[in-house]
Amino acid sequence: MDEPFLVGDRMTGGYGRGPDILHDCTVAVNAGEIAVIVGPNGAGKSTAMKALFGMLDVRSGAVRLDGDDITSLNPQDRVARGMGFVPQTANIFTSLTVEENLEMGAFIRRDDISGTMAQVYDLFPILRDKRNQAAGELSGGQRQQVAVGRALMTRPKVLMLDEPTAGVSPIVMDELFDRIIEVARTGLPVLMVEQNARQALAIADRGYVLVQGRNAYTGTGKELLADPEVRRSFLGG
Repeated sequence: MDEPFLVGDRMTGGYGRGPDILHDCTVAVNAGEIAVIVGPNGAGKSTAMKALFGMLDVRSGAVRLDGDDITSLNPQDRVARGMGFVPQTANIFTSLTVEENLEMGAFIRRDDISGTMAQVYDLFPILRDKRNQAAGELSGGQRQQVAVGRALMTRPKVLMLDEPTAGVSPIVMDELFDRIIEVARTGLPVLMVEQNARQALAIADRGYVLVQGRNAYTGTGKELLADPEVRRSFLGG
């Protein structure tokens, strides 16, 4: 079987000299798929995402992108290799306009970015309307659209989202998930950490339930939603 496009394979690690937070943890996503990482608070979900992005020490295991071992690369080099990462907080420049935020996203590019900018505006039409407005004046959902749009400006090979719907209303969450589905349909793999486990698994091709930094359950989104143990323990019955 072909290896997933992005895989964190049996990762064990933590921050600096601190204790291990991840224990033999594996997460992966294939081209054109949406994979989600869910689990209780403190389960290591965001830590797993940061391990993939090179923001903490992976003491054993490996991270591979499109077949290449990138375990030793720093986050900047991973961006250059094609990783687009949207952190949960502090993910936009509030004093810059929407369009300036998107331009900042293309900092590693030396070619014409207007075509990608047009694609982002097609995906998020509200951003076109507000392109000259300071990003800090936008609603929470609109800010998240700016953050995702900015990551897409790098023309990534994989899009990684850490809690993209944190703090937004259910209507805005549904809207963001619709856009994420559209992104995946272009062939771009999407890996995200989500607190809204039930809704995230409903759109997921693949799901990972983490508990205390370990894989507890793995399967398709539908399989995990239908699993009585997963439902009882993590989805409220």
